[in-house]
Amino acid sequence: MTDTAPPQQFASDNYSGICPQALEAITRASAAGSTPAYGDDPWTRLAEDAIRTLFGADAAVFFVFNGTAANALTLATLCPPYCSIIATDIAHAETSERGAPEFFTGGSKVMTPPCPEGKLTPAAIKLCCRKTQSFQASAPAVVTITQPTENGLLYTAEEIKALSDTCKEHGLKLHMDGARLANAVAALGCTPAAITWEVGVDALSFGGTKNGMAVGDAVVFFDRSLARGFAERAKQGGQVASKMRFLSAPWLSMIKNGAWLENARHANESARFFAQSIADVPNLRLAWAVDTNSVFLLLPEQAANTLRAQGWRFYTMFGGAARFLFGWDAKPEAIKALANAIHAAMGG
Repeated sequence: MTDTAPPQQFASDNYSGICPQALEAITRASAAGSTPAYGDDPWTRLAEDAIRTLFGADAAVFFVFNGTAANALTLATLCPPYCSIIATDIAHAETSERGAPEFFTGGSKVMTPPCPEGKLTPAAIKLCCRKTQSFQASAPAVVTITQPTENGLLYTAEEIKALSDTCKEHGLKLHMDGARLANAVAALGCTPAAITWEVGVDALSFGGTKNGMAVGDAVVFFDRSLARGFAERAKQGGQVASKMRFLSAPWLSMIKNGAWLENARHANESARFFAQSIADVPNLRLAWAVDTNSVFLLLPEQAANTLRAQGWRFYTMFGGAARFLFGWDAKPEAIKALANAIHAAMGG
């Protein structure tokens, strides 16, 4: 370990602090003093309306503490315990939630068909349906996709529509893990509706934490009838905040002032700046395209060890790719410092 610590870490966008707009919203909500609890407050009602307006849909909206809860409770609401959930083998619901979807559904299976690029395809969904035609099998009830994917790639609106059409053909619901949905919207230059309900997404886990909030993700059911039982599951799962206004007020503020999208744009631009800064490093390759705010490098082990010895943090994922992830507060000088460290570690 060197004596000089890195100026900023890029192992995860969860490393970032609270953005000013979110923090100010919490402070204002606190300054109001006593107010009704458990979501019976004006901030929560207005935040729900702001999300409906953002998507242009009369959706049912809920706030929970984190993305794992958003995914698991939504999937449990959509999937009976005797059915299964189709996901990729790198989906957060499969690899990073300690069996929470299976736990909250009370027995459902997660099916992971072959998806070489980390993106589900209509063919993969059809394969799962064919494999479970027997009465003894756990037939699928819901498909979950991540936008952007865990390896940083984007589904186009056309790709999501094709998945949705396949889901409808087989009587399946379509859930989107949108922990970084803001980054996808910023990268695609589209409206949130264009890659969700307008192309057949039934329910969405909408990430706030990675976008600059202190805590809290939103769950959006575009068909209100599908939300039946979600509130009860959220309470049972310890996901109903008594002081709900501190989860919802940042949503209201960041949607109204556009910070949710500006934060995502900055994060995406930071990833591109980093990728450009190391583009000339000899023998260093990207594992996948840089679509949003993540950069995956095929970093030799010796170079990775050198960076870690210098104090740099990053995850090694998906067969050895080094992931660097940029948040709303990524600083250009810190990105340049990391790029210079990689140049030196690679002998560039």
